Amino acid sequence: MTMNWQGVMPAITTCFDENLQIDHAFTAKHVNWLVDNGCTGIVTNGSLGEGGALSIDEKIALWKTVVEAVGERVPVVAAIASMTTDDACAQAVEAASAGCAGLMVLPPYVYRGDWREMKHHIVAVCQATDLSCMLYNNPVAYGTDFLPEHVAELAAELPNLHAAKESSTDVRRVTAIKALIGDRLKIFVGVDDCIVEGVEAGATGWIAGLVSAFPKESVDLFNYALNGEKEKAHELYKWFLPLLRLDTVPKFVQLIKLVQEQVGMGNARVRPPRMELTGNELAETLRLIDHALATRPTEKIAEARTQ
Repeated sequence: MTMNWQGVMPAITTCFDENLQIDHAFTAKHVNWLVDNGCTGIVTNGSLGEGGALSIDEKIALWKTVVEAVGERVPVVAAIASMTTDDACAQAVEAASAGCAGLMVLPPYVYRGDWREMKHHIVAVCQATDLSCMLYNNPVAYGTDFLPEHVAELAAELPNLHAAKESSTDVRRVTAIKALIGDRLKIFVGVDDCIVEGVEAGATGWIAGLVSAFPKESVDLFNYALNGEKEKAHELYKWFLPLLRLDTVPKFVQLIKLVQEQVGMGNARVRPPRMELTGNELAETLRLIDHALATRPTEKIAEARTQ
């Protein structure tokens, strides 16, 4: 499968069974449902996928499941994150062997190095295989910030770096990167609640979270924004934003899995140290989800498609 960095690519959650083992049968069903609803790729074992809680053997098994399920329909992307550069490079090789079409490359966990160190890490991982790569910049979560000039430097030196996921929450980063390198890289929005603003600034893709529960609405929202259908985009965005904001807080994994459970596409199980929501936190989130489902603009979306 040729890697094409465009459109809405879910950063899928990792579904666990009652024993907190990966539910591969559900995973295959889930990713096919996402592709059926217009998603253009599947990103596996990232932050939302609890990648840090998965062993390398589990990651390999997950990659193979997703590749077998949809790898002939859309590209499968492996998130590569580790505390060491050697291990990250080894993960990249395994992802290629498992049939993944692309890599989403993260800075190392825990250690927040300077630019010289982070550049060495990213270059090493990208050069570990011939796979198409995306740089993942998320200074809020990881404490490492790839500034626009850093992104431009990497783009100049790495021929297989084809995209950047910008999750700084600053939509100006999109225009800043494009001012330096034009269309050399495909720029993806990586934060759910600034997707419309990001597309208006020039992004052409979305690594999305709530899409795992609402793929039709996510794809419609992205397409409306990309096609300049502002009225439709902002009407749908207004409804969607309370849910999309769940992607931007520390318990985003628990929250998004709970949304999936409430729409009948997944469950709320997470691996420790994460724990499922309880008490007022659970009640408030369920009220938010219930309101969203009660006001879901399904009919308006269907009408818009026929026009």
